[in-house]
Amino acid sequence: MTKDTLPTALNLPIVDPLPPETQKYFDVCEDKLGMIPNVLKAYAFDIDKLDAFTAMYNDLMLAGSGLSKLEREMIAVVVSSINKCFYCLTAHGAAVRALSGDPKLGEMLVMNWRVADLPHRHRAMLAFAEKITKFSSEIAEFDREALRDAGFSDRDIWDIANVAGFFNMTNRVASATDMRPNDEYHAQSR
Repeated sequence: MTKDTLPTALNLPIVDPLPPETQKYFDVCEDKLGMIPNVLKAYAFDIDKLDAFTAMYNDLMLAGSGLSKLEREMIAVVVSSINKCFYCLTAHGAAVRALSGDPKLGEMLVMNWRVADLPHRHRAMLAFAEKITKFSSEIAEFDREALRDAGFSDRDIWDIANVAGFFNMTNRVASATDMRPNDEYHAQSR
């Protein structure tokens, strides 16, 4: 890869050749998504780091949960909006558009989630994710109780906190390294 085609501003080329399991994972991405997300390429300079990242991401975003995939993507977008993370806003904004079938919802969440016509459950969830992002040390029992009142279980609250925490971390890494989203994300589900 040349500097112009690296997924970040850092010169950390992908391991070549990739281990067979990693190549298989990249092939699955190519088949399902039509691309290998740049975040995976960014981590592919160190296979152990890539494996740790994908294991956490896949568990939080794809594994069984009381939160739907759309709800988890909504959290990712709202956290990324607060943090102004270009990579995650682009990639996860596309996911919200695809999962919801509503391009306007994706745009509203990117700009200001409060303008979206959301049910109480989603408003409570996103307010909690926003507070974790802006004022995590101020989370108190009444914040968790507001989620319970909106129908979330304690396990769901765990998942909300972990998805928000994960994206707060990845937003910072993406911004610090100038990670660039794949061009394909920009046109998806519009």
